[in-house]
Parts: sequence; structure tokens; C-alpha cells
Amino acid sequence: MKLPEMPFTRINWQDLTPQVFPGETGQSQWRTAEQAGLRTRIVEYGPGFVADHWCDRGHVLFVVSGEIEIELADGRIFALTAGAGFTVSDHGDAAHLVRSTHGARVFIVD
Repeated sequence: MKLPEMPFTRINWQDLTPQVFPGETGQSQWRTAEQAGLRTRIVEYGPGFVADHWCDRGHVLFVVSGEIEIELADGRIFALTAGAGFTVSDHGDAAHLVRSTHGARVFIVD
């Protein structure tokens, strides 16, 4: 990953107003910082969350707490718990869908 040119920027995640996004079921809350086309987010998936779309955007994702399940369009499923994560490029390995049975907090760069 080549990061765009940008100044050092301190982010206090708790100062960012969360945006609520409904899923097919449940909801997620995003605290987003964006600079020079680079988006970083703390996302909290509520219990019972299932994304309402397949995503084909590239990500670096780290599970801070809880557990998520990533389903790839080709049928593979990966359970990720705190300390795990994944990387995928734009239009990479496969489109993916996020689920969280009990809720989770993740950090995402894209």
C-alpha cells in the first residue's frame, strides 16, 4: 500500500460522531477519518449484524474486539476474532460480506 501525501494528523476516535448504517439485519456504527483519499474507520457491528451488500473495495481490516464472519462471493467463510484481520485489494480475491452474531469492533483502512 502506498499512502498518499498528507501531514501528520492526530485522530481522537471518540471525538468523531458515529454514523449509523443499517444492515440487512442489525446495524453498524462508523467513526470515519478521511484525508487525501485515504479512509480510516473504527466500525462497531451490533449483535445480529449482516451487511446489506457485497463489498468489492480493498481493505486492511483488524478485529479489535468481538468476532466477525467474512463470506466471500465464491462461498468461502472465515471467522475472525480479536487480534485477527484480513487484507484484500479493490476487485481482488472476491467480493465479501460481513456478519457478526455477537457484535464486534474493527479498525479498517481503505
